[in-house]
Amino acid sequence: MAESDSAPSENPEASAGSSGVAVLDRAFALLGAFGQDDDALSLAELSRRTGLYKSTVLRLLGALEHGGFVRRLPDGQYAIGPAPLRLATIYQRSFHVGPIVESLLKQLSTDTGETASFYVRHGEARIAIHRWEPARSVRAAVAVGQQYALHQGASGKVLCAFSSDLRERFPGIRERGWGVSYGEREPDTASVAAPVFAIDGRVQGAIAVSGPRVRLSPPETMLNACRAVLGAAREASRLLGGDVALLNTALRTVSIADFTTGG
Repeated sequence: MAESDSAPSENPEASAGSSGVAVLDRAFALLGAFGQDDDALSLAELSRRTGLYKSTVLRLLGALEHGGFVRRLPDGQYAIGPAPLRLATIYQRSFHVGPIVESLLKQLSTDTGETASFYVRHGEARIAIHRWEPARSVRAAVAVGQQYALHQGASGKVLCAFSSDLRERFPGIRERGWGVSYGEREPDTASVAAPVFAIDGRVQGAIAVSGPRVRLSPPETMLNACRAVLGAAREASRLLGGDVALLNTALRTVSIADFTTGG
């Protein structure tokens, strides 16, 4: 008798982003079904979100639970297990910037009163691997580990501008050394970002400040935030052995006129 679930028919052949190994793609799909606000999901909901039969989901959950990637709760729902946290810590450490940028982000957040983050490029997305939030009830929400659109937001545009395959799309940012965004990822959020250079000349990532658009977008406020971001990016680059010439120039030349048409 054919299995009847609420899930649509399974498609073992992957989409364009497939690894070509169906069982791995399905396991990754299950892990990816958990959103930032999902503390736990039921078997039925995981089946619905992934389009996999419940029996398939149950088998994969058993393997993922064995590996520590998911855990079954007393009420029968499933939550993310401890293994991703261990891998995330290794991932953060692999960039060799944690001890450097964390204190800078804390100071940057204190100086600006807004959320300070460090982003890296991951394929066609950007990921915040470090973040410091201000003690304010209204602030920009940045989730560590969450993938965001690469071509939106100040940090995304900075990462594009200094990537060999995308630099032609944002020549102005590459020349001036910083990028700004008003409501690109979220309509009510504004941000400003600058690159952090490594010893080999590559951009290691982007430091950004983001906050409510109504609070951050006034020209003088954005100018001060940009200067603070450039200062933090320069210090991070210096500590990593990178070239700070562009950032020094940006600090000297950035002016309130750069922000009078924004917001």
